[in-house]
Amino acid sequence: MRTAVLDRMPGGVLGRWQTWAGFGLAALVLFVVAPMVLSDFRLGLFGKFLCFAIVAVGIGLAWGRGGMLVLGQGVFFGIGGYLMGMHLKIADAQIYGTGVPDFMQIAGVRELPGYWEPFASPVVTLAAIVVLPTGIAAALGFGVFKRRVKGAYFAILSQALAAALAIFLVGQTSLGGSNGLNRFRTFFGFTLSDPANRRMLYFIAAATLLIVVAVARQLMQSRYGELLVAVRDNEERVRFLGYDPANVKVVAYTVAALFASIAGALFAPIVGFIAPSQVGILPSIAFLIGVAIGGRTTLLGPVLGAIGVAWAQTLFSERFPSEWTYAQGLLFIVVIGFFPAGLAGLGALRSRLRRRVPDPAVPVKHAQEVKVEAAV
Repeated sequence: MRTAVLDRMPGGVLGRWQTWAGFGLAALVLFVVAPMVLSDFRLGLFGKFLCFAIVAVGIGLAWGRGGMLVLGQGVFFGIGGYLMGMHLKIADAQIYGTGVPDFMQIAGVRELPGYWEPFASPVVTLAAIVVLPTGIAAALGFGVFKRRVKGAYFAILSQALAAALAIFLVGQTSLGGSNGLNRFRTFFGFTLSDPANRRMLYFIAAATLLIVVAVARQLMQSRYGELLVAVRDNEERVRFLGYDPANVKVVAYTVAALFASIAGALFAPIVGFIAPSQVGILPSIAFLIGVAIGGRTTLLGPVLGAIGVAWAQTLFSERFPSEWTYAQGLLFIVVIGFFPAGLAGLGALRSRLRRRVPDPAVPVKHAQEVKVEAAV
């Protein structure tokens, strides 16, 4: 019996094999099945949905495991997207010998702004995509969590940050204003008009998603993951045990910001633009809806929820553009009100209900013993 229990544990032999099998199946679907059955256009859409799933993994870590209702992930998504977009526009200008991006030429700008110049280097751009959002998230997290700001106050603060960034970007003509950065022609020397290169972008997004899920799983299964859940459930008790809950929250919040920034950096070349409409309040809430519907406390629930909601939005909004918004809001209310664990929690709920109903063919005493063994 002890061996069976150890095998069922995440760190046991059976748990490791299940993990590898799950990643293998996901890789098969992403790298073999999807490119075979989807057209180039639909595959590009699926790549966009994978970017949303990367953001959702970070939200699942911060909100599902840490209890932090992050309503401003559009901020970090936008930072990564704009940093990548600036590099792509500079690269296009250098290839065509114009010196400055096309939208600046229309506005009469003849010299590249000073803060644009470092992003002519791909190394600086990639480093900034990683360092800048994590630094902002860490500074913001320490400032907020050290003062024990949590719950609705933290959610409102993060949402206000997203609104402020969107308003700021609209007023910046050097960043494209309300139109943002668009019409990217190349990606690190590869022509984006070539279908083979666009497939390469999809494969990069798929591989990034698998890596992000693996990192999130490692964090969830580690001692830090247990401590994060403890902070979510009873923060004061964790503090009495000698741990600082603020430090635990900052790590999760920073990792979620990093995932969102990477997703934004991939989103820009895959979709072909990045604009203030992608970084404001509505996109941040849309990220959250997918995580809530899929199941925020699980590992794969946020991924499947984000992809499913984005795919449904694309399909239904084509036929019912105005009704889809109401349907999305209603679905979010129903899930939060009646299925707080999301769709991923329906299987666990069914298992608990089946365990509560004893088998008539089993004596009562034996049924109680089976229930105790199942709990062990």
